[in-house]
Amino acid sequence: MPRALVTGAAGFLGSHLCDKLLGLGYEVVGMDNLITGDQRNLAHLHDDPNFSFVRHDVTQFIHCPGELDEVYHFASPASPIDYLRIPIQTMKVGALGTHNCLGLALAKGARFLIASTSECYGDPLVHPQTEDYYGNVNPVGPRGCYDEAKRFAEALTMSYHRHHGLQTRIVRIFNTYGPRMRLDDGRVLPAFIGQALRGEPLTVFGDGSQTRSFCYVDDLLEGIYRLMQSDEVYPTNIGNPSEMSIMDFAVKIQATLGTDFPVESRPLPENDPKVRQPDISKARSLLGWEPLIDLDEGLRRTIPFFQGRVKGRTPTEA
Repeated sequence: MPRALVTGAAGFLGSHLCDKLLGLGYEVVGMDNLITGDQRNLAHLHDDPNFSFVRHDVTQFIHCPGELDEVYHFASPASPIDYLRIPIQTMKVGALGTHNCLGLALAKGARFLIASTSECYGDPLVHPQTEDYYGNVNPVGPRGCYDEAKRFAEALTMSYHRHHGLQTRIVRIFNTYGPRMRLDDGRVLPAFIGQALRGEPLTVFGDGSQTRSFCYVDDLLEGIYRLMQSDEVYPTNIGNPSEMSIMDFAVKIQATLGTDFPVESRPLPENDPKVRQPDISKARSLLGWEPLIDLDEGLRRTIPFFQGRVKGRTPTEA
């Protein structure tokens, strides 16, 4: 039975990753300091004999007894509301946390995967974004704490690979959605769904012409798992290349939920990306991966979770 450590295990992506690995026959150690994670995301695993949870801040030395085959470093604030509220912690988990996780993987002889981000491309001047594009990032802007933390994490990961020969993987994650996202995390999908369910106007920043590409969480994790099992050490985009404008997405949410509330425009935040679309040619050729779940099906799977949260309860989910 392979054994894996997942940091950020109580988060949206981390908790789904724990589920996937357990379903594949892994023993999983989940680690989270709960600064942005939610233990409710792991409640269904409390009686699973192959899962254990450790509350710990990965910016401190990590003690994980026993053998490890894989380390998945997913610990990090990921939403604008979070990383603008706790910018120093965000940079520490990208720097010190990544350093500690890499050191642990080296000591255990484990493969290491860092959850990086499409934000490494910043407000891109190349569209769609390919892995060989270096990005257009403002290091001293308000988003710099997150963008540069991830860029540093990638550089540190490659340094461990080159200097120590550590087997490392880097996934650049594009906009992902699904059950267990927080209603208040500031990203567009939970924001729109939450507003529509509460009967509030949908908030669109700027004129709504900026684009995003939405990947359902199950598709994303299949791509991440295939990347971990591959021999590719350089960054790989995992996301859905189906691109749409924020205004079109607002219309989509209204139509899906059968609502017709007004749209309120607000100023576009500083350095907010105008376009976001992954080029997944590398993932297709290298991993034989591409997303299979379209937006209609993904929303059908996701909306009941948000309906439960708006009503103050969490529905049972598979």
